[in-house]
Amino acid sequence: MFGQMQDSPLLVSQLIEHAAKLYPKQVIATKTVEGHWHEYTYTDAALRSRKLAQALLRLGVKDGDVLGTMAWNTYRHYECWYGISGMGAILHTVNPRLFPEQLDYIINHAQDQYLFIDTTFVPLLEKLQEKLSHVKGYIIMTDEAHMPETSLVNALCYETLIDQEDGDYAWPILDERQATSICYTSGTTGNPKGVLYSHRSSILHSWGITAKSVAEMDSDTCVLPIVPMFHANAWGLVYATAMTGAKVVLPGPHLDGKSVCEMVNQYEVDMTAAVPTVWTMLLQYLEESGETLESLNSVLIGGSAVPRSMIEKFETVYGVEVWQAWGMTEMSPLGSLNKLSKQDKKLDYQLQLDQKVKQGRPCFGVEMKIVDDNNTTLANDGVAFGRLMV
Repeated sequence: MFGQMQDSPLLVSQLIEHAAKLYPKQVIATKTVEGHWHEYTYTDAALRSRKLAQALLRLGVKDGDVLGTMAWNTYRHYECWYGISGMGAILHTVNPRLFPEQLDYIINHAQDQYLFIDTTFVPLLEKLQEKLSHVKGYIIMTDEAHMPETSLVNALCYETLIDQEDGDYAWPILDERQATSICYTSGTTGNPKGVLYSHRSSILHSWGITAKSVAEMDSDTCVLPIVPMFHANAWGLVYATAMTGAKVVLPGPHLDGKSVCEMVNQYEVDMTAAVPTVWTMLLQYLEESGETLESLNSVLIGGSAVPRSMIEKFETVYGVEVWQAWGMTEMSPLGSLNKLSKQDKKLDYQLQLDQKVKQGRPCFGVEMKIVDDNNTTLANDGVAFGRLMV
């Protein structure tokens, strides 16, 4: 016997519309590529995402087509995550830090039809375009005033493209198992491997990371996602912020210690996320400048193991709690997160640090085990050493 509860497919377009309906005036702020601040609301983001979907239909984009982005964390890139996937196409976030031959490979392998690019990456794409056999055009993510002169074939201005639409668009009801996006991981042998996410997996991952036992986000949270949108699905923060109606601060290409400190203090950021190299620059700047991080409550750190000294400095000098996370592109990407229990917080601080340098507990829905060379499951005792299976 089946249950009788009403059913609806889980689609990422629901996230931005949910945010616009329940948190219409919540702010999304961006330090743009050009260097100025841009602010708008979830209402604006939803409207512009629908306009983008309309524009893509006008360009002839079909359900299942792959569209690439090579861009920083900005409001236009944020819109691409919803406009592209919401209309049934597949978002391919391209990591510009890869070697040129890797970029050539993954753009062709994914069969990107169009590439959305920030002006920063125009020279890079000009060098690659002759090898990109499937790309029909390049949508430069700026306005007419900042459009660069370029040799890119069929270069279009993002703002001009969406300004021709009215936003009167109904998101299609897709199969929730339909692909929403693809990320390529370079942490592998040979060429990068593509990981294809579904609408369903993206929504479930968002629910998971917003839980109190994980990143505990809500509409009172101000989030600064420094982890790039082109890296491991931005750790799910693009979708999670809309799901919870959180205030969002997007750093663009401005990732140096001074810029990050100014963003945190200007917008009273509560939580932020990045790899250890970013925090090394921030801590160095704080030490040299004497600045503080009054509003910041927690930093989510992943990508590589977090040094004990970094955790200790954040917590004892600046009063910021460190959450260490582990995951893989293949896992959407979050696999585990380390947050101390109330009992652990009663321990001597050095003993707390002994716990904090570990990768934490798997999130709900994640199954892990370690096996020996004979594929025999080993004890979950913190001592046994073997191959990790997830």
